[in-house]
Amino acid sequence: MAQILSTSTQVGQVLASRRRALKLSQQAVAAKLGISQNRLSELEENPDRLTLDRLLAMANVLGLELTIHDKAIRDQAASLPVAGEW
Repeated sequence: MAQILSTSTQVGQVLASRRRALKLSQQAVAAKLGISQNRLSELEENPDRLTLDRLLAMANVLGLELTIHDKAIRDQAASLPVAGEW
């Protein structure tokens, strides 16, 4: 799964969606992170409060990884014609 994120709200949505896809409760993920279920709920709803360390920990628990790409290169690749297209 590759997801381009440009807002903190999208981060929360991706994390919550992945947790649900793995059929993990907030309580189970929170326990692995060493935080309360209430705090995890707050972070999913208000991801602008996530620290980078917490984001990386959550991604790890959910089997995700973060990658940073040069946007200009991605935009250039998107503008190239698809094979067979002229």
